[in-house]
Amino acid sequence: MQLTILDPNNPDEDFPPLSKALREPDGLLAVGGCLSKTRLLKAYRNGIFPWYNPEDPILWWSPDPRLVLFPDKLIVSRSLRKTLRKNSFSVTFDKAFDKVINACASLRKGSSGTWITDEITEAYSELHRLGFAHSVEAWCNGSLVGGLYGIALGRVFFGESMFHTMTDASKVAFVNLVERLKSWDYQLIDCQVHTSHLESLGAQEIDRTYFVELLNQYCDISANKSAWKL
Repeated sequence: MQLTILDPNNPDEDFPPLSKALREPDGLLAVGGCLSKTRLLKAYRNGIFPWYNPEDPILWWSPDPRLVLFPDKLIVSRSLRKTLRKNSFSVTFDKAFDKVINACASLRKGSSGTWITDEITEAYSELHRLGFAHSVEAWCNGSLVGGLYGIALGRVFFGESMFHTMTDASKVAFVNLVERLKSWDYQLIDCQVHTSHLESLGAQEIDRTYFVELLNQYCDISANKSAWKL
């Protein structure tokens, strides 16, 4: 099957139907385009995300099945609960977006599957300035030791990447995020593809068709963007 090549000068161009995504590699849907606000938000709203190596063109993915976490199904292990009770980390929201995305990128440089290029960093930083991309930070003794970032649309949070330099720091950030999203009535957290780390926290795989149904149900419901500024 031939992949659709997107026009980099036409961010309003529609993506092909998700049914056109390849089975191998799983979910590869289109090539090219751009990382403008319009293109990226259109992608997330339709269950698509960019992921590519620095030497590749922009690649757009929509894997099937999709890994998601329903906020009320978060699993906090006994050991993680113990860590949370110790209050070893302080957690903030949207206080150091640039530091978080740069930390996520730096820990992956030179490894296979690197996708946080300078182009990606610039694009998501712009989405952060526009109020769509958000970060969660875990601090210890004034140093950033873990965190994550992603995109919020309506009542859905699309997780992109996380990092840690201290054990459990990213998990503490994630648990705090989920609890905060629950209090804001978010209904879904997109985790993209399976990892044992996220599965241990309660993430599960669902059919892509069902995933898109959930996006259609929750992405267009207004959410209080100012809540992130707490």
